[in-house]
Amino acid sequence: MSDGSRPIARLAATALAATALAATATVVVVVTAGATATARSHLGHPLAPPGYVPGEVLVGYAGTPSRSTAAARLRTMGVRASAAPSPEPGTAILRVPAGESVPQALARLRTVPGVAYAVPNYVAHIAGSWIPNDPGRTRQRGGWQKTQWNFLAGAGVNAPAAWANLRVDGRPGGRGVVVALLDTGVAYRSWGSYVESPDFKGARFVHPYDFVANNAFPLDREGHGTFVAGEIAEATNNGFALTGLAYGATIMPLRVLDASGTGDAATIARGVRYAAAHGAQIINLSLEFGIGVGATDIPDLISAIRFAQQHGVLVVGAAGNDQTSQIAYPARASGVVAVGATTADRCLAWYSNTGPGLTLVAPGGDDDTTAGPGCHPDRNLPSISQLTFAARSNPRRFGYQAGVYGTSMAAAEVAAAAALVIASGVVGRHPAPQQVIARLEQTARPLDNAPRPDSSSGYGLIDAGAATSRSGAVHRTRA
Repeated sequence: MSDGSRPIARLAATALAATALAATATVVVVVTAGATATARSHLGHPLAPPGYVPGEVLVGYAGTPSRSTAAARLRTMGVRASAAPSPEPGTAILRVPAGESVPQALARLRTVPGVAYAVPNYVAHIAGSWIPNDPGRTRQRGGWQKTQWNFLAGAGVNAPAAWANLRVDGRPGGRGVVVALLDTGVAYRSWGSYVESPDFKGARFVHPYDFVANNAFPLDREGHGTFVAGEIAEATNNGFALTGLAYGATIMPLRVLDASGTGDAATIARGVRYAAAHGAQIINLSLEFGIGVGATDIPDLISAIRFAQQHGVLVVGAAGNDQTSQIAYPARASGVVAVGATTADRCLAWYSNTGPGLTLVAPGGDDDTTAGPGCHPDRNLPSISQLTFAARSNPRRFGYQAGVYGTSMAAAEVAAAAALVIASGVVGRHPAPQQVIARLEQTARPLDNAPRPDSSSGYGLIDAGAATSRSGAVHRTRA
C-alpha cells in the first residue's frame, strides 16, 4: 500500500442471497431468542475399540469334543453358550457372565485344559466409507449428500472415507484437535439477543475471545464465522441439519472481523498470537487483504504468524477471490497453507486467485473459470451450504443462505482435513505442521496432468480419505 493507511482484511467469501428456511419447502429449523432447539446433541455411536461384540467370546477346543463333553466344559467355565450357531465343529460362541469383562473372561478361559484358543468375537466394518444420518434439507436419512457435494468423493474432499478411517481407529471425527477460527465470531452460545446455532449442541469451544469488542464473548454478528465453524465442526450423525468435516474437533472462536466482515491487521495479529499461546494446533484464516497489500504493510501480522509457526501451529489461509494470478495475504505469507477454490465440476473456480505459493485447492463452489476437459464456465454450478444465519447479520434465526462461495469455504475444508490427519495419528501422535502439510500434499488429487505443484492448483484437490488412510494412495509429484 502506498497511501500509508491501515491495511484492512475482508472476508474471502461471497453470499449472493439469503434464504430463510421458514420461507422454503425445505425447512430444517428456525431458532429465535428464547426458543428451545430440539436437535439431539450426541455425535453418533462409533465402534468402541478394539471393535468386538460386547459380552461374547469365541472358543476353539483341542480336538472335536462330543456334545456332552463340550457341555461339561462350559459348566466348569461358568459361561453359557450363545444362541448363535457355532462357526464350525469344535468351536463355541460363549456369553460372558455378568460382571466379567471380555478380557477377564479370555484370561480365565485360556487356562482351561482342552481350550485351544479363546478370542473376542471381532466385528468387521464396511470398507471405504461411512455415511452419517444427517438429513440436510431433506427429511431423509443421509440427505446431507444432496447438498454437501463438497464433502463427497469425486469433486469433493472424500469425507465419508475419512470418517470411516477414523471410526475404525476409534477416534471419530477430529476429536482432540483444537482449531482456532479467526473470523466474524461464532454462534457458539446463547447470550442476550444472540442464539446458539442449533447444530453446535454438543460441540466443544475453548478460550473464546472477541478482539473487536475486547471481551470474552466472540458472538457472530455477520454469519460468516458460524458458517465456517460449521464446515469444520458442525455436529454430525445426530439426525439433524448438515455435517462437519472434522466433527468432534474443538473450536477456539476468536472474533477479529466486525459485523461488516472487515478487520485490521493489528487486531488479526493479536488473535493469531492469542491462538498460539492458548493451545491451538491449527489456525484458520478465511479472510484476505486487498491484492495491493504486501508483507511490509502488515509486519505485525507476519510476525504473529511466524510466532504461531514457531510454536508448532499449522496456519491455513484463503488464497483470495480477486480472480488474479497473485495470492492474497495472509495466505501468501511464508509457511501458510494457501488454499484456492474448485467447483462441482472439479475445475478451478472463476474467482479463485492463483499464483506461486498456492499450496492446495478445495471446493469453494460456484462456476468454473475457463473451458477445458470437463469444465463448463457457461453453466450455473452449486455453491456451498452450511447451517448459519438464515439471513445475513441476523443472529436470532438459522437456515441456509443461497449463493455462498469463496476461498473462505475452501480454506476451512483444508483446516478440517488437517485436523483429521492429526486426529488419525497417521503421521504420528504429535506431528509437526510440516508433516501434516506434506501428508495433505502427497495425497491430493491433481486437477490435470501438469507437473505439481503448479500455480493454478498447487498440489491438487485435497483428499481427506486418502490423507487419513494408513494404506491410502499417495499421488507422487512429477518432476
